[in-house]
Amino acid sequence: MPIRKLSAIATLMLLVTIACGGGSDPAATVDPAGIRLVSASEGAQIQDSPPAELVILDVRTPQEFESGHIEGAIMLDFYRDDFADELAKLDPDVPYLLYCNSGNRSGQAATLMDQLGFADVADIDGGIVAWNTANLPTVTES
Repeated sequence: MPIRKLSAIATLMLLVTIACGGGSDPAATVDPAGIRLVSASEGAQIQDSPPAELVILDVRTPQEFESGHIEGAIMLDFYRDDFADELAKLDPDVPYLLYCNSGNRSGQAATLMDQLGFADVADIDGGIVAWNTANLPTVTES
């Protein structure tokens, strides 16, 4: 019985580690597709050398967007009643660079995008706050 429990605990720990990204899998660096969390500097690298058809998606409010956003971003307000419907209208086969203010809304949006079958979503960890902290550029015009 103790061996079974130990085996079950070890298996559970392995699954949690994999699910939480605890490993340093070099293949994850090579293959950027999927839903993943990236640092602000990694987001800037994606923006600087964008894959074909990259969409920069800002899920903040219009007021937040107007106060400063990543150049080239389009806004889809997370708080809209029809947010999920509007998100579902986007092309799931193109790459996305996703952010909000601090990472909460974009994290929820990334989960929804995963459920909708989006193939390549890079969610900026810490959102525009992390972007600004890294002294990366923003614009105020649309």
